[in-house]
Amino acid sequence: MKADVAVAAENILGECPIWCGRTQTLYWVDGRAPALHALDPAGGGTTRFAMPETIGSICLTEKGDLLAAMTTGVFRLSRGGVLGAMVFAREADQPDNRFNDGRCDRRGRFWVGTMNDKARIATGNLWRIGPDLAATRMAGDIIVPNSLAFSPDDRTMYLSDTYRHEIHAYDFDIDDGTLSNRRLFADLHDRPGRPDGSAIDAEGCLWNAEYAGGRVVRYRPDGRIDRAIELPVSQPSCCCFGGPALDELYITSARQRLSPQELAAQPLAGALFVVRPGVRGLPEARFAG
Repeated sequence: MKADVAVAAENILGECPIWCGRTQTLYWVDGRAPALHALDPAGGGTTRFAMPETIGSICLTEKGDLLAAMTTGVFRLSRGGVLGAMVFAREADQPDNRFNDGRCDRRGRFWVGTMNDKARIATGNLWRIGPDLAATRMAGDIIVPNSLAFSPDDRTMYLSDTYRHEIHAYDFDIDDGTLSNRRLFADLHDRPGRPDGSAIDAEGCLWNAEYAGGRVVRYRPDGRIDRAIELPVSQPSCCCFGGPALDELYITSARQRLSPQELAAQPLAGALFVVRPGVRGLPEARFAG
């Protein structure tokens, strides 16, 4: 499988690609040169909307706008890049924390993690924000939360701690929105890459971007890797399925902390890539609040 360049974006930290089936638009963010990006694949046009602070992730909503998980809180965000009301503020007792990866479950709840942005210490938490805007802490002791994804049968949730080099799986109760039976799903300690953002395909396999590893790998539900997509950049960061048939895999990447020599060797660092992996994804769930 060969990854093509969809947008030569030069993102500092491209993250969280999301496909909107209603508008046939791909959204993603640049976390560190904070911005929301939108791509119309049919027409080829892209739009960039600057954000006022670091942005970790976005999600679609039933109302037609977005949620944006940023440094100080989770906000409503129009498709035109206008920041609206705050939905949930970061932890008052952790002023160095910011919001990072997030994803909606199929009951319209937004799950989002926080991380310490000043030091790689385990002050982060996983939060569940319900349609009524009530927020519940679901897990703690996290350094960098990533890889949030839900299995097609809504019985498993995945979550990585990037700086612990591990992806964990939880039993997930879709009715109650609760987690149990945390277990190790993938151990990356013996690999150069660390587990970053993920996507689930229709067969229940987890596609994970290995940051600093230069590839995206596909895990079967039992944790075995059955294929990998090698990329011309070292820092793939996240992926999602898109396109009218959900048969295209979009992959964001980063160029942060690369030396001038590394950037010269990776002129596509920070680009948005696309590949046809031979499987389909699932429609992205939307926040119901």
